[in-house]
Amino acid sequence: MAVRVRLDELLDQRGLTLTELSERIGITLANLSILKTNKARAIRFSTLDALCRELACQPGDLLSWQPDTLDKAADSVYRLSIW
Repeated sequence: MAVRVRLDELLDQRGLTLTELSERIGITLANLSILKTNKARAIRFSTLDALCRELACQPGDLLSWQPDTLDKAADSVYRLSIW
């Protein structure tokens, strides 16, 4: 997936642990871990709001997008196959 969650970087910058963040915003450690390791397939706006509020950041500070080379390769193969 090309969207990445930069939670680990923001935690480091603020000197927080995942456990501390979990306790402060009321989101389970397991769910935050899924976000931190970029294994999440979606994020609720309420979760994004809680993270941004506690970390004093904007959604764009927490999320980044970068092209996924595997997706590009698959798209190229698909385009070639339909011509």
